[in-house]
Amino acid sequence: MSSETTKTGNAGLVKIAPVMFAFFVMGFVDLVGTATNYVKAEFNLANGTANLFTTMVFFWFLIFAVPTGMLMNKIGRRKTVLWSILVTLVAMALPIIAYVALSGTARLVLIVISFAFLGIGNTLMQVSLNPLLTVFVKGDKLASTLTLGQFVKSFASLFAPYIAIWGATQLGMWWILFVIYLVVGIVGYVLLAIDKIDEPAPDAGTTTIGRCFKLLFSDRIVLLCFLGIVAHVGVDVGINAQAPRILTEHTGDTFTEIAATATMVYFVARMIGCFTGGIVLSKISNRVGILVCGTIMTASTVCFAIFCSITSNPPVALFWVAVALVGFGNSNVFSLFLSHALMYRPERQNEISGLMLMALIGGAIFPPIMGALADAMSAQLGAIIVMSVGCIYVLVIGVGYKAIIEGKKAAVKA
Repeated sequence: MSSETTKTGNAGLVKIAPVMFAFFVMGFVDLVGTATNYVKAEFNLANGTANLFTTMVFFWFLIFAVPTGMLMNKIGRRKTVLWSILVTLVAMALPIIAYVALSGTARLVLIVISFAFLGIGNTLMQVSLNPLLTVFVKGDKLASTLTLGQFVKSFASLFAPYIAIWGATQLGMWWILFVIYLVVGIVGYVLLAIDKIDEPAPDAGTTTIGRCFKLLFSDRIVLLCFLGIVAHVGVDVGINAQAPRILTEHTGDTFTEIAATATMVYFVARMIGCFTGGIVLSKISNRVGILVCGTIMTASTVCFAIFCSITSNPPVALFWVAVALVGFGNSNVFSLFLSHALMYRPERQNEISGLMLMALIGGAIFPPIMGALADAMSAQLGAIIVMSVGCIYVLVIGVGYKAIIEGKKAAVKA
């Protein structure tokens, strides 16, 4: 292990700071949940239609994740992150143009295009930024460091609904959110651009799309980790968009009164989970971590189901418990599955990173299904049923970890 990997002094902290700031920029993608609810209200869209906006954001992981892994082999991880920030800046600028210069359908179209750019930029960033951390940290510390990055990312997620509600009530401009994040994104780009990182090229051989997908479908551990991230992101994005509607359905409150609060509780719980995980994950095994996360997430679905099933005066406290549980439990799932996959096949990290981040397509799969089933059942219980699939998957992997994951470790290393 090189000295670069084990730096812990002030110089090491300064070196990694721009990378951590980039994690904040990565969190811009979570504003799609807040934006979707405002756009839904403005254009009077149905649940299923509104949730297609999240599909627009996360669909691009399916297309660009693996090619981004190949791109990293050519230009390096840091340069790929820089390109991702530039694309994200375009995504922030387009809604500003839409609300300043356009109205009606033209405005909606430009917002949808901005969500597409947000998804493309986030794909490039997620695929390249997470493995960039392996330059600084390896081994058992990787999961906790990835969680620290997710903790930083959570601040952007947490601030988004607050900034939007402040802009809506004080300025009549909820979209001021995009203006503020545009400025922050420019700062993040400059910091990383002047940071010099000596990064290796870990992948052995020639990376091709066919070789990547062969790895996905021929290696059970890679596939299971892939599905774990699908479940994580599907639950994360789906409940972010759906939680305010679940509460509205059962309390009759207006959207503006509760949307920011519901989203805030979720992201505060997720931040607490990331902070806790950053400390605890370096001391416990992946098996224990996944089992604990799966148990907490499944408990949240039970609370949600009970709340949605009570038609008269449901206990609102149960809703807040459910939101907090899913936020806390889901906060470390991504880091656990990603770190396991990266360290399992370190000689093919760029390929595996592309594959694992392609799993963020879960953010495009779960929300529209959640919205569609909620519309079909005329109740948000439909959304909870879909969410529970992802939560139970994490629990099953945790319970059967030794047989499913560790039992395979000694096998293929081809």
